[in-house]
Amino acid sequence: MKPLTDKVAIVTGAGRGIGRAIALALSRAGARIVLAARSEAELGAVADEIRRQDGDALVLPTDVTRDEDMERLVERTLKEWESIDILVNNAGWGKTGPVANSKIEEVDRTLQVNLRAPMMMTRLVLPTLLQKKSGAVINIGSISGKAGSANTAAYSASKFGVIGFTQSLFEEVREHGIKVSVILPGFVDTPLIPPNKRLDRSKMIQPDDIADTVLFVLTTPLTSCPVEITVRPQQTPYR
Repeated sequence: MKPLTDKVAIVTGAGRGIGRAIALALSRAGARIVLAARSEAELGAVADEIRRQDGDALVLPTDVTRDEDMERLVERTLKEWESIDILVNNAGWGKTGPVANSKIEEVDRTLQVNLRAPMMMTRLVLPTLLQKKSGAVINIGSISGKAGSANTAAYSASKFGVIGFTQSLFEEVREHGIKVSVILPGFVDTPLIPPNKRLDRSKMIQPDDIADTVLFVLTTPLTSCPVEITVRPQQTPYR
């Protein structure tokens, strides 16, 4: 039997990049996948891929900056499949630039998508996990949450917050059989990183690498929980 057979997993930011890779990997492991992102067209394409590999997918367009969208996402999932076992908070956003020239609306959006949304989604899903006394919340963070760098202040602040949120949540729910983990990738080869002549994209982390890390967390024995995992490129991607 596949390790995640009959499990229901919500993946935010599931239309492309890391989220798409996670959704496909969890489906191959037997889970039924709830695909959440703003673009219905992109979600539909991922759902078609899942169904071609004999998986089940539910497409629920969601803007994680809107509380009503996140509430509807959880309500529809429970209505359609009567369960939630796994939440992967993957949706992310950010703009680079110096603090002095930053636009407050962009700072607000970065914090909303990267920090507030995972906290809100977890708050909505947690009652179901606590009732089941099982499940997992996996947050996709960044190495920018371990060390700030110039021109990434809001993004780094949001990812530092995700680490703190993960650590606190783990302490709250560890006795209830719920796994909580944050995965901290370095540069991942996705469209979010624009073309750069100095980057050798073949040496960057691939979305499937992060998907494999999510599966590792979900399939470790219940006697342990990898609460924080940093994933770095094996070789420097800079030429």
